[in-house]
Amino acid sequence: MVPVGKLIDLFLAAPSFAVVGASDDRSKYGHKCYVCYKQHGKKVYPVNPRAQTVLGDTAYADLASLPEPVESVSVITPPAVTEKVVDDAIAAGVKNIWLQPGAESQAAVDKARAAGLNVIAGGPCLLVTLGYHE
Repeated sequence: MVPVGKLIDLFLAAPSFAVVGASDDRSKYGHKCYVCYKQHGKKVYPVNPRAQTVLGDTAYADLASLPEPVESVSVITPPAVTEKVVDDAIAAGVKNIWLQPGAESQAAVDKARAAGLNVIAGGPCLLVTLGYHE
């Protein structure tokens, strides 16, 4: 089994990212995760089917709607939604998926791993790993 630090390094080496569950609501982890990528100078796209924009950036309904393919996706959704997001990630050719704490389901993890994705789940949070500042 690959150490989680190596999985995270692979994830963070991507040229661009998406945050599924991104939000303008400052109390939501989807907001904090999106802000964290921006604080670290990462190219990141917000994905939220119920939002037009997040922090003034165009929000996309799903991964297939992004203007370019992304290699790494952070997921901050309820577990039942995460399972659909994994299907979308596989279809979009995503290589790395980070199921943030609370978004995981065993079915989503198993499906992503079976499809050959680099999966981070059940462990660290992006906010702690990169360092988030309000």
